[in-house]
Amino acid sequence: MRSEGERMLGGLLGASHLAAIEDLPVLVAEYAKPVGFCQTMIYVVDLQQQYLVPLPGQHDAVGESLRPIRIDSTLAGRAYRNVEVVQARYVVEAEAEGEPAQPAEEGRRRLWVPLLDGTERVGMLAVTVPAADDDIDWRVKQLASLVSLLMISKRNFSDTYASLVRAESMTLSAEVLWNLMPSGSFANDKVVVGAALEPAYEVGGDVYDFALAGDTLHLSIFDAMGHDTSAGLTATIAVGACRNNRLRGTGLLAASEAIDEAIAEQFGATRFATGILADLNLKTGELTWVNRGHHPPLVIRRGRRVATLESVPSPPMGFRLGLSAGLEHYQLERGDRLLFYTDGIIEAQSPEGEVFGLERFIDFVVRREADGMSGPETLRRLIQSILEHQHGRLQDDATVLSVEWRGEKEQRLTM
Repeated sequence: MRSEGERMLGGLLGASHLAAIEDLPVLVAEYAKPVGFCQTMIYVVDLQQQYLVPLPGQHDAVGESLRPIRIDSTLAGRAYRNVEVVQARYVVEAEAEGEPAQPAEEGRRRLWVPLLDGTERVGMLAVTVPAADDDIDWRVKQLASLVSLLMISKRNFSDTYASLVRAESMTLSAEVLWNLMPSGSFANDKVVVGAALEPAYEVGGDVYDFALAGDTLHLSIFDAMGHDTSAGLTATIAVGACRNNRLRGTGLLAASEAIDEAIAEQFGATRFATGILADLNLKTGELTWVNRGHHPPLVIRRGRRVATLESVPSPPMGFRLGLSAGLEHYQLERGDRLLFYTDGIIEAQSPEGEVFGLERFIDFVVRREADGMSGPETLRRLIQSILEHQHGRLQDDATVLSVEWRGEKEQRLTM
């Protein structure tokens, strides 16, 4: 005989096949009710990871439409930041924090539960459940996991979702690049990858990419000349040529030359992109890379920078100047963190002319690591800090890609 939990999850899964993302709140509420769950509410995270935004058509217990919730100053935000289930306060406290007011009921709990796609934090589920019980808590997490999968399966076909996660209009270049890049978080038992990029709505020529092939993690980061649509096209060509050659088994050096040729063919040597193409052997920790005119990667080990991976850089891609150096190699140790970045990170200037700088960048990452913060959350806060440094307006694209090898921290990214 199927348990109530199985009927909840199985029923929701079956009903979801012909549902749109707008239908999920009603379906979740319907199938969660028989197990004693009520007042279910679904939120998605906005593009800049500053707000949790409710799916449309949802209301709190007093009939008010739900409002966005700040990530950096609320209990719901704490659950998001720390990837943990948090018991919410009720009524007065909730209203003060901008969260929907819910009447307290004897023996019941109001929970905020992260919605995860792998280790990508896609939003939050709010739900009222019966009193503490191991079986109840297990069901809550299973429900959140299924809701996450359903949201992910439907968001690529939903303009509603795309509109919800945007706080402002997006440039054409940003539209193309965000649809090109992978999500900013991935982890398995060997590696944790995080990435962040700003300005989210006006990004011009920065782009990152990563993908797994067996025990090899392929990594790349590019910074295309300019901040216009042509810069976005240059970055798009760089990523497309990189992926095309990678999937054909082309080595790093030849792949960088193929990118060089593709950009030059399109723009006649008037546009270029700097970048790094790298492979990390997840078994051994050996990093192999080629640098095409880009800032060298950094290695953080046990709370300090131990290496700047300097090399003789080859020319940027797009000029057909060929290679001036070969492949570079570095042996990581367990727990090492690699940082790839673009100049917008370290050259960010305040209105008073103060540069954010390399040392402040490194110090920020090291301090958050010492606090036990996960890699993706560290990058989220780093980008917020850089935005604050420039009073919310960046002069250049700022991108960072973080890779932790064998750090045994992947459990921090799941519940």
